[in-house]
Amino acid sequence: MKGTTVPIDRSGLAEFLRRRRESLQPEDVGLPRGQRRRTSGLRREEVATLCHISADYYSRLERERGPHPSEQMIASIAQGLHLSHDERDHLFRLAGHHPPVRGGSGEHISPGLLRIFDRLADTPAEIVTELGETLRQNRLGVALNGDLTRFTGPARSIGYRWFTDPACRALYHPDDHPLHSRVFASGLRHVVTLRGPRSWAAHLQKLLFDSSAEFREVWGEHEIGIRYAHLKRFVHPQVGALELTCQAMLDPDQGHSLLVYTAVPGTESYEKLELLAVIGAQDVSGTASAGTPGTRPAR
Repeated sequence: MKGTTVPIDRSGLAEFLRRRRESLQPEDVGLPRGQRRRTSGLRREEVATLCHISADYYSRLERERGPHPSEQMIASIAQGLHLSHDERDHLFRLAGHHPPVRGGSGEHISPGLLRIFDRLADTPAEIVTELGETLRQNRLGVALNGDLTRFTGPARSIGYRWFTDPACRALYHPDDHPLHSRVFASGLRHVVTLRGPRSWAAHLQKLLFDSSAEFREVWGEHEIGIRYAHLKRFVHPQVGALELTCQAMLDPDQGHSLLVYTAVPGTESYEKLELLAVIGAQDVSGTASAGTPGTRPAR
């Protein structure tokens, strides 16, 4: 259910935002503390940066002024302030909106998962949904995989891109392509069964069935529970072949996973990861499409 349900509680919203901001320390959200900090908690400018909004806009909310914030704006503020799901829902109600539905369809990342992610600066890491939609990447994650958060529509899912965009496969060792196809089809089948025939996962399955002969063939095998071995093999355009271990930490409430890529110390892949840190975040996805536009049906 969408839309505003009650008038905005400006004083309650302002007080809640102020209290949450003052309760957070820079290290809680991956920011440096600095030497001249006198503010208790975060500065308004720091919160605005975390929420991807202007400092003026955020300051007006704390002063009980400004326009009625949209659901998208409130969601961004909730994520930037590292709110729990209960706190996020409370924030939505203060702003006069229905809270988003919880579960596998949600994109709100839990504070615990964010705190771990914020501390991963020296190894590639990303947070993905149960459909392989990348919600967050750190700098080394972008250096390894390219900016995966830029995709829109069905192409947000790496499984969808795998079967519809040849550029998606260029980063992975050709000998492993059949396994990737089986893993993505198996994973999608699990989510379709879990979320039902009217879910976004079921919509993706239909799109892929109509557009990819390979997907139809792999889907027809009815495999479930297909997973990768310990290593993933990459073919990076700047540093060449990489063998990385991908560890996943699952948030069972949301179905999000924190993926962390590491290499065995002393190996050639370890040295190449260190080189990637020097090269920095670059677009390694070539001419991959920016995604398929369109309206997302209910998940």
